Amino acid sequence: MSKFIRLLIAFLSAALLFPLLVSADVINFVDPNSPYVNITKLLPSNYVKTAIEILIGGAGVLSFLYLLLGGVQWITAGSDKDAVEKSRKKIINALIGLALVFSVYAILFVVRALFGIDLIGINITRFGT
Repeated sequence: MSKFIRLLIAFLSAALLFPLLVSADVINFVDPNSPYVNITKLLPSNYVKTAIEILIGGAGVLSFLYLLLGGVQWITAGSDKDAVEKSRKKIINALIGLALVFSVYAILFVVRALFGIDLIGINITRFGT
């Protein structure tokens, strides 16, 4: 029997036997005193809001890292004209990316101010007791 078929049989048998070993009604996943007891409080709008925050933050971080990479390449280029030109283009592109990220954030802030749609609100709450 080939190695792939043995792995497939092992995976399928584990997938079929695992639900029998673990009973979900015995395990209490949610603390009854937490505000998230009921899954009806999970709204799709919260997922969209979180996705937008992650994408904007990730784009900002990547643009900044690209800017740093261009700066390091500029420093290490020395007197090589091609390397200096490539690093200058990287820095310009990174600055354009950062400007776009800040522009998107500003547009979302204006939408929140004008229409009351909060897509970028960050709620900082205290965890624990």
